[in-house]
Amino acid sequence: MRLNKYIAHHSSYSRREADKAIQDGYVRVDGEIQTNPATDVIEGENIIYVSGKQVSPRDKYTVIVYNKPKGELVTKSDPKGRRTIYDSLSKEYKHYVPVGRLDYASEGLLLLTDASKVASALMESNLERIYKIKIKGEVTPDMEDAMLKGMTLDDASAGGHSHSKVTKMEFKPFIGYKIQKNQPNYSILKVALSEGKNRELRRFFAHFGAEIVDLKRISFAEIELNNLPEAKVRFLSRSEYSALSKFLKDEKKSELKESRELSKNSEKRSFTQEKKSVAKDERKSEQNPKAKKHFSKDETKKTLKDKKPLKKKR
Repeated sequence: MRLNKYIAHHSSYSRREADKAIQDGYVRVDGEIQTNPATDVIEGENIIYVSGKQVSPRDKYTVIVYNKPKGELVTKSDPKGRRTIYDSLSKEYKHYVPVGRLDYASEGLLLLTDASKVASALMESNLERIYKIKIKGEVTPDMEDAMLKGMTLDDASAGGHSHSKVTKMEFKPFIGYKIQKNQPNYSILKVALSEGKNRELRRFFAHFGAEIVDLKRISFAEIELNNLPEAKVRFLSRSEYSALSKFLKDEKKSELKESRELSKNSEKRSFTQEKKSVAKDERKSEQNPKAKKHFSKDETKKTLKDKKPLKKKR
């Protein structure tokens, strides 16, 4: 495992923070300072210290649900002095990592955890996220067709932040959607997505000239917002932790399987290269009887409960 990934997985450091700590010389591996974030380490074998504090593998983690209100940024601090979620959260949660983002004007369910590896696994997953949105205007057939089939925009700047560098964006088909109200002046929908890209929904509907005026996330996989008051937190229930634990175990199995496959492919490549090298040496030897045969051997280190989606409108 890469050193920066190890630190991010087993501490409150983000991947970017881990990179900086390593490059600034605050990280020791087996007593020696390492300044390369890509340094390979073996979990459970190498001893890693960051700023004099040992970072060890841990299985325990905590996840909380926060009902984010509009007008808060999902960040540690803001240069403009705007309010952030950490202004509302109590001190005990200051080191918690948010699972993804909700923009300044959005509200609803936001997960935070004290384990970066859990945050990364959830952010990178295709678990269902359900949102309730209100748009200006009515839902058109073209919108419905794009929700069902997905689309790719070369220019997806409409609906994005003015300083965003994101231009082209691919929108996967929605898991499902339900139109609750469809009127010329405004419409209300529930939509289910399998990813959470930068202002994805705002960009999607802006392409059709429809501005989102309200956006609220109401669930993430098995975890529901329910009646949690605004700007308040709660811990996961036993059933929610059980579903999350199963998901993480399945993810770990998948990673191990992928790692084994990569290792096998690496060994095959190494063996093929060795055979070519031997054949080359043999040809040289045949051409020059006095040349000694030699063999080189490169060793490679081996180093939520399913949820029924919203019904798609036909």
